[in-house]
Amino acid sequence: MISAALLLALALVGSVNTAPVELNSPAVGSHISGRALPTPVSAETARSYLASLTVEPESNSPAYNRDLFPHWITISGSCNTRETVLKRDGTGVVTDTSCASTSGSWYSPYDGVTWSAAADVDIDHVVPLKEAWVSGARYWTTAQRQAFANDLTRPQLIAVTDDVNQAKGDQDPAEWMPSLASYKCTYLRAWVEVKYYYNLSVDSAEKSTISNLLASC
Repeated sequence: MISAALLLALALVGSVNTAPVELNSPAVGSHISGRALPTPVSAETARSYLASLTVEPESNSPAYNRDLFPHWITISGSCNTRETVLKRDGTGVVTDTSCASTSGSWYSPYDGVTWSAAADVDIDHVVPLKEAWVSGARYWTTAQRQAFANDLTRPQLIAVTDDVNQAKGDQDPAEWMPSLASYKCTYLRAWVEVKYYYNLSVDSAEKSTISNLLASC
């Protein structure tokens, strides 16, 4: 059964399909095969979405506060959002009674590096929390921001190398892109899909950069 916290996390901006999605909690010591980020829209669709986004300067008034985006929430059993993504994105993942990953491997598509310890992996918000804030999330309710910060349905959460995630920070594609060339189109498609779904704005440099890069995807 879906937890109350997950139902709250589905209280998204605009209409959302809230049909139940079964999230199975693996038995202790179970192995989980690696999966991936939800497949983003096509490049053609991303270009169409991008053209429809509002273009305006970012605003950090009132000032961003990470605590306004509650995460990580409980998804199923004792597993929170981070632990759920680690299991989804990892290969051969083994968890303990608290759902912590005790072994497995994680391939980071941003830099092409594989890690064998969950401590070396961060869960990246493709569209960073502060980027969302300055692009419109400052007007949302806390429940809506929680839904955004824990969204497992859109291509918004992905396991990546921790140092790479920290280097990215809150930068948009005009300021930062994954170093692995083969992943850049996927990243841009995901970025635009998330911004479109949540009706977030783009600044002019961001839109220009994404438009130019998507043209070759």
